[in-house]
Parts: sequence; structure tokens; C-alpha cells
Amino acid sequence: MRGLKVLPSGRPGRGRLYVNLPDGQAVAWYDRQANRISVLADDHREAVLAALRPYLSGTVSIGPPPVPTAADLRRLAMPPDADLAPNRPGEALLAELEHGTAGTRYRHRLRQDLTAQQRMGDAFDALEPDGWRTLHCVPLPGFGRIDHLVIGPAGIFCVRTVPGRRQRAVVGDLLLTVGRAAPRPDPRWIRGAAARATAVLDAKVTPALAVVDASRLETAPTVRDIRILQPPTATPDLVASPTALKPPDIEALFAQARDTRTWLPPTSPPRSRPTPAPPGFGARGPGRSPGDR
Repeated sequence: MRGLKVLPSGRPGRGRLYVNLPDGQAVAWYDRQANRISVLADDHREAVLAALRPYLSGTVSIGPPPVPTAADLRRLAMPPDADLAPNRPGEALLAELEHGTAGTRYRHRLRQDLTAQQRMGDAFDALEPDGWRTLHCVPLPGFGRIDHLVIGPAGIFCVRTVPGRRQRAVVGDLLLTVGRAAPRPDPRWIRGAAARATAVLDAKVTPALAVVDASRLETAPTVRDIRILQPPTATPDLVASPTALKPPDIEALFAQARDTRTWLPPTSPPRSRPTPAPPGFGARGPGRSPGDR
């Protein structure tokens, strides 16, 4: 059938490919991770295969859509603008660099932060085939944004990324120092953010600091509750950690965490002021006021 269009969804190279009719109605989709084609309209089966053939690799299974899980139902009910999954690493920094009016020195620091977040974000995204799911730039009221929320077999990690700037970095109980710059409160911040995320998700979230491109990294022996990550061993260390979550738990937590409404409190409608009574209309009836006898 002519006119079928193949449209991507989600992150480039990782999301689904949807096959749509000219009027926009979806007739199938190709899940690249599962290597499976789900066909909604069997009479379009051959046309769907022909449209998807350039994108297929290996042995592909074909059939009707699988029965949706609770995580699938939650995702389908989520408004597109509430989905955090498409966020790129450093999403907020990209917007600030593109539209902000900060000075040259501040923009240079933003670029350093962005480079560090992109490097760690790409490393976390590469863990997806191993059963890990990552969200970037997650809003957390009262704390700003979580750079990366990583959910996988080893548990949930709330990650703050710090550029090492090829200098010595020292992680203490409350402060982190890079070179001769003023100490930063990153250890204290990430503990609070992880505690807040634990309350929101109702699951244990481990605080983590990712220090990128430091010439040397030193950690105080008393820092035991924060996971310290440093490329290139950061992600292999996570993969080698003991298993704490099963695949269904990972998908359910990811479905919950990707919804903006999980993190942001509901906005209450403005209070409406009572309409004043017209002149001559008192609380005891028309033409009478409370002072009337």
C-alpha cells in the first residue's frame, strides 16, 4: 500500500518506529529494543513490512500488540508534554545557553557543566541494553533539577554531575572542592535530593556524585552513603553491583519517574472571591439587611 509513513518516537535511535496511514492513523510499530513488529491492522501486514524493511536487522518477530502492562497503561495515559523520557543530557543548560543573556565567563562555566552532563548522560544511556533506564534533567521542587536519575538492576541512583576541569577534586562529607575554586555543597545537596526522590517514588534512591575529567579524585573515608562515580569506570561499576531490582520493577519505576506530574505538586485553582450581594439584598432575603428588625 502506498502512502505509509514511518515516524520515529522517543530518543533518536532508541525509540519506536511507528507506521502510519496518510491520515495519521497508526497501523503498526517497530520496537527496536525488543526487535518486534506489532501490527494493528493485519490487512496492511505486507505493506508494513515493506515500509519497515530498511530499518530491520536480525531476526524480527511479528504479531499483534502484546497485552499492555501497568507501566504501558500509565505511559499511554500520560500527556506528551508531561513525559521526561525525551529529555537530553543537560536539557536545561542547553536552553539557558541558547536563550540566556549571561556573560561570557558564566557561559563558559555552563558549557563545562553541559559537557560533563552530556558525557555522563551518554554513558548512562548506553546501559539501556543491560536493562537500565535513565532520565535526564528531572525537576525536583525545592532542589532544582536532578542531572540524571538512573534506574537499573542495582537500584535507583540520583546523580549530580560535576566537571573536574582536569584538576584535583576532593569529596568531603558536606563540600566538594575542585582545584582552587571555592568549595561546593554538592554532597549535601545530593543527599537531600535523593531523600526527596525516595519519598516521591516510595523506593530507596541512592545519592551519587559523578566527577568528570578530574586529574585526581579523593574521597573522605567518612563518605559512605554517596556513590562516587568517575569515568571511565563509572558505568562498569554500576553494572557489576549486586542486583536489587527485577525488570518489571525497573519498568514500573521508570514509568512513574518519567511523568512530570510525579515530581511537580498539582497546581491548585485560584480561589474565587464571593460575589457581593447587590444593593438592597441582605443575608436575610431581598430588601432586608442583618440589622433589620
